[in-house]
Amino acid sequence: METFITVAVFVVLLFLFLYLFPVGIWFQALISGVHTSIVQLFFMRFRKVPPTVIVNNLISASKAGLKLTSNELEAHYLAGGRVGSVVNALISADKANMNLDFKTATAIDLAGRDVLEAVKTSVNPKVIDTPPVALIAKARVTVRTNIKQLVGGAGEETILARVGEGIVTSIGSAVTHKQVLENPDSISKLVLSKGLDSGTAFEILSIDIADIDVGKNIGAQLQMDQANADKNIAQAKAEERRAMAVASEQEMKAKAQEARARVIEAEAEVPKAMAEAFRNGNLGIMDYYRMKNIQADTDMRESISKPAGKPATPAGK
Repeated sequence: METFITVAVFVVLLFLFLYLFPVGIWFQALISGVHTSIVQLFFMRFRKVPPTVIVNNLISASKAGLKLTSNELEAHYLAGGRVGSVVNALISADKANMNLDFKTATAIDLAGRDVLEAVKTSVNPKVIDTPPVALIAKARVTVRTNIKQLVGGAGEETILARVGEGIVTSIGSAVTHKQVLENPDSISKLVLSKGLDSGTAFEILSIDIADIDVGKNIGAQLQMDQANADKNIAQAKAEERRAMAVASEQEMKAKAQEARARVIEAEAEVPKAMAEAFRNGNLGIMDYYRMKNIQADTDMRESISKPAGKPATPAGK
């Protein structure tokens, strides 16, 4: 039993020793021509840096003829960088005779850019297809990565926006649509002359117009839309005036009805006033008859003055 416990403790201690002192990784670096001490690998464990990542990338860089140190790779790893991507980018750039140093590569990587993809795009330019610009034209933009402006430079979205703006400006400034269809390369030349890649992470190599659709007269369509909008506004204003006129007419009718009601109410008070005058002795029989004669004369004159077919209005009505 004691022997078993001793063997188990020995095995545990052996695995712990091999983990803290990665002899296999150190030997791999030694036979690959990369000089690193086993003590340094031991301290990498405490700094939470995987020795395998550092050593493997040091070996790759050494075989490619690059001079990198474990301290540089370890510092970049601790900063949150992608060590493998940086080393592969440096190897690719060196093989392509590109001037890319370790400091620039790590800066690009820490900025969130894919430095390896940037090197590939710089060596092998890629084509960006722009969406149809205002249903007029579609272009294919060939770009190459500008390593010097990759940190802080604008991306593909800015390139596409600038190219689209240049296409619209070029087509809009043409005298006729036929001119654009006959010389589509004039659009590319005019757009390229504007320096659209200024301040971006790319260098525009060419702009090729893939498709042009100018059969639709955009200016005429805009004028038609504006005319329809003006017509709708005029109809709305006319409807508003009609509604106001109807409301005004209804208000006048209401006032007229109110006035007629007051006249009828006043006429209803006349017999009461006459009866009161009779009772008080202020109006006599002869006065009443004279008033009736005057009303009769008035009715006769109105009937004579009215055209034929219109009944006379009784006096006092």
